[in-house]
Amino acid sequence: MLENTFCHLPGIGLKTEAKLWGAGILSWDDLEQDTPAAGSWPVGPGKLATARTRIESCRAALQAGDARSFYHELPPQEQWRIYPHFRHNAAYIDIETTGTGAGYDHITTIALYDGREVKTYVHGRNLEDFVTDIAAYDLLVTFNGKCFDVPFIERQFDCVLDQAHIDLRFVLKAAGIAGGLKKVERSLGLSRGDLDGVDGYWAVLLWREFEATKDEAVLDTLIAYNVEDVIALEVLATTAFNLHLERTPFAARRIDAPLPGLNPFAADPAVLDTIRRRYF
Repeated sequence: MLENTFCHLPGIGLKTEAKLWGAGILSWDDLEQDTPAAGSWPVGPGKLATARTRIESCRAALQAGDARSFYHELPPQEQWRIYPHFRHNAAYIDIETTGTGAGYDHITTIALYDGREVKTYVHGRNLEDFVTDIAAYDLLVTFNGKCFDVPFIERQFDCVLDQAHIDLRFVLKAAGIAGGLKKVERSLGLSRGDLDGVDGYWAVLLWREFEATKDEAVLDTLIAYNVEDVIALEVLATTAFNLHLERTPFAARRIDAPLPGLNPFAADPAVLDTIRRRYF
């Protein structure tokens, strides 16, 4: 999709890009090689020359795997276009916190899924390892992570996550699928099994229960919930990309939806029953 994108080039916006597509100029190659008849293109000679000078650096950035270059140059509502090019080195991430309010709140667990394996991080054990591990990825994919997860991580660890970042909450909403993560998953026919109906407040309660009891079954249940928040994000990202693609001349280039990742942790039914009886 990026090789068909012009709206990040100097002097070309979304409307002009659409006009170029309509005129049969569908790729960087077309923009470079075709010679327009006078007045036949929606781009004047000056803007065309300027745009053409950028294509070489765009090719180099794509070849080098420089997701950030495109992320910062694309209009925010079009950043979904980078997904298929960098999904092979994407990290789908989500955090849980103590929920104790500003100044006291801290991260309890982090789940990271890269399309192949799940990694988990726990406060008091290996939480700090996340900062080192996340640096290996070119693309972050979250649900509401631009508003919550990433700022929280950066504040707690005094670090900067400067990767390209696709926040599916906004990408899906722009494609016509609104609501929280669980609602979106249900609309796509995805189930969480024993964890259906469990939400972020449960994560707070599970951490409190674990701190009080040190019961590993409680911690495993919390981690299982956290992992559920990331293993379907690849499915959602693919869905969002395909929906946006349908609004372009390139709808035939859909990505096949993967199966959700496997959760290596399982919620303990007895733990869920205890929390349910005690708090609900």
